[in-house]
Amino acid sequence: MLRLVLERAGYEVIEAEDGEQALDRARTGAPDLILLDLQMPGLDGYGVLAALRGDTRFQTLPILALTASAMRGDREKILAAGFTDYLAKPAGPEIVRETVARLLREPPVTREETA
Repeated sequence: MLRLVLERAGYEVIEAEDGEQALDRARTGAPDLILLDLQMPGLDGYGVLAALRGDTRFQTLPILALTASAMRGDREKILAAGFTDYLAKPAGPEIVRETVARLLREPPVTREETA
């Protein structure tokens, strides 16, 4: 769903199957934003984040956490770990577009623009 929403909003999306592949794709590409599921196979989102933040190329890059966990205190834990922001799943298309646009400092794409 995220891929479809982002592609319809005009973004190029590159996917990874697991944490190691996410690291490889980030390091060989030039992403403007990274969305990380916290519960990926192998290296989880926190592990990927730590590896990326340890690389000067990614220290200020917006990295958005995606999580099904939306318990009290989760937001603070996620932000303290070094994520730029987070979205609780399932996140609606408008929230996804608005969050990505805000992190990229772009005007949000409206529903009419993606129809």
